[in-house]
Amino acid sequence: MSGQSSRSNPGQDANLESKPPASWDNDSAAPPDTADSGLNFNGSIALGQAVGNSFSGIDSDAVDRLYSTVVTFDPHPQEFFTGQPKKLLTPLAQKVELLAAMGVEQLVLLPFDRELAALSASEFVEEILVRQLQASRISVGVDFRFGQGRAGTAVDLQSIASGYGIDVTLVTLHNCAEGDRISSSAIREGLASGDLRKANQLLGRPYTLVGTVVAGQQLGRTIGFPTANLELPPEKFLPCFGVYAVRVSVKNGGENIKDPNSSYKWENPQSLIAEKRSNLSFINGVMNIGRRPTVDGLQLTVEVHLLDWSGDLYGKTLSASLVEFLRPEQKFASLDALKTQIQADCDVARKVLAANN
Repeated sequence: MSGQSSRSNPGQDANLESKPPASWDNDSAAPPDTADSGLNFNGSIALGQAVGNSFSGIDSDAVDRLYSTVVTFDPHPQEFFTGQPKKLLTPLAQKVELLAAMGVEQLVLLPFDRELAALSASEFVEEILVRQLQASRISVGVDFRFGQGRAGTAVDLQSIASGYGIDVTLVTLHNCAEGDRISSSAIREGLASGDLRKANQLLGRPYTLVGTVVAGQQLGRTIGFPTANLELPPEKFLPCFGVYAVRVSVKNGGENIKDPNSSYKWENPQSLIAEKRSNLSFINGVMNIGRRPTVDGLQLTVEVHLLDWSGDLYGKTLSASLVEFLRPEQKFASLDALKTQIQADCDVARKVLAANN
């Protein structure tokens, strides 16, 4: 789900306010009263501070209230029907972080299987939205489709849900300033073609790769440009191969690994989650995505060289926001030629990132 897009389809999230059963906690697979339905939830994730450790409809002051909730499918319906893994712009862990920053309190994962796919539009509303999720208000895009064979429309949802006293808001489709429709398909096309500016504009934020630093071949340090090799979620959608100017945040105690000799101004901003301090520090860098043809590489690698910084990052989690696509991946005649080009890439990246500060 993107906060910038209202594009909806059977594989997209729905926003609603609901009152989950008091016994439905973070680790449960399903509320007790759904055990015989054959439609058990994969899981539920508490995002907001107000929810605490459970999804009870009763808050700390013993007041029955609604919680802002996002419902999504797992796996993606397209993946279920085609049998092919679906590359995602926002893997689950990253989605949780972004939704929490937007103030969403609960994320519900619905298992997209044959039982769910076979539900008619009216059955989906009655079984899922009313009986299990106890929805009170729902928001979907105007092109939302649901139910067996995608037969149900957003207007159908309004009509069916109204019979249960549920308000449904239809969110209009949005275009960016240039007139392009905001959709995940358009964002993917921009990333695949190297049009990062367009992709980021449609997304409403820099496209970000989040991964753990793992050991690599350590070739970069032999030519003066040590890199952090990122291990990404396998389902993460990757942009076109090449070199990018990036802004990197280091999690897991990032503020404690600052190079005292660095002239770069580090920040320790408020976390996206209210009243919680962040442990992120930001560093400019250059990222390469590809197979390293100059050294006859076969494995796909995602490597980041941090500018004006040195230190041990193994095991740390890096979040690299892609600011600008600098050039496609290419094969050089020698390591010296590669080294010269990397230095040029770093020089360009400094200027680009300074201009985007």
